[in-house]
Amino acid sequence: MNTPVSTDSNSLPELVVFRNVTKVFGSGEQAKVAVQDVSFVIHDLPKKGELITIVGPSGCGKSTVLRMLAGLSPHYPPTSGEVIAFGQRVTGPGADRGLVDQKYSLLPHLTVLDNIAFGLKLRGVSRKERQAQATEWVQKVGLAGAEAKYPSELSGGMQQRVSIAATLILKPRILLMDEPFGALDPKIRLRMQELLVRLWNEQESTVFFVTHSVEEAVYLGDRVFRMTAHPGRLAEIMPAPRPDEPPDVLRKRPEFICLCQELLRKLEEDEMDAGKPSS
Repeated sequence: MNTPVSTDSNSLPELVVFRNVTKVFGSGEQAKVAVQDVSFVIHDLPKKGELITIVGPSGCGKSTVLRMLAGLSPHYPPTSGEVIAFGQRVTGPGADRGLVDQKYSLLPHLTVLDNIAFGLKLRGVSRKERQAQATEWVQKVGLAGAEAKYPSELSGGMQQRVSIAATLILKPRILLMDEPFGALDPKIRLRMQELLVRLWNEQESTVFFVTHSVEEAVYLGDRVFRMTAHPGRLAEIMPAPRPDEPPDVLRKRPEFICLCQELLRKLEEDEMDAGKPSS
């Protein structure tokens, strides 16, 4: 296991900043505090990027944090505090931030190749160039031979590969992933984790990855954000080693098992504390 990535240097530019961010949905008696007073800084690591995993119970605001950074309504804007990306306050969605979730977001009438190339088409890239780039990405995500298939003809894992390729082909500086592997069976999920690490190392982008899985959070994350619920708060930022082995190999290592057990224990303690009546 490689040494955790350090982001302590104040000389590095700030890529993402959450400053005392609170989000409340509704008003009056119907008001629900999704996240409260969340603050963190992600630095722009040159020629590396960073992968941040966010883990916690349902209702702790993991997806809200992600969608506020994406600038998506109704999660954005925050009720109070600031969400900053690239030195500017987030004002809405942007091509510099790409989102992948469980829904795959594929166009059913387009082939695999055309789904991957669709974003480039919207940017006005020539057909020849976008087809060439899409063909390259088909190879990268292991879908050679499926170029002419439609989403309805693909398995869930294959659809997710198309969705990831369609996002990464646009080269976003920040990749936002909301439980993208949650609906996949365990073996495919491990292969997708390995694929993500490989593509992330090539892209050198910064990734935010929401998951319910402790093992997935520890395997993928340079840092693991542990959130608690009612209301959603950032309880801890835990450093983790960069993966240098496939997930089915690394998950057997004693140090990996220890990290997972520590995180799981803290999540269980959070759940017990949340169930206690307030004094």
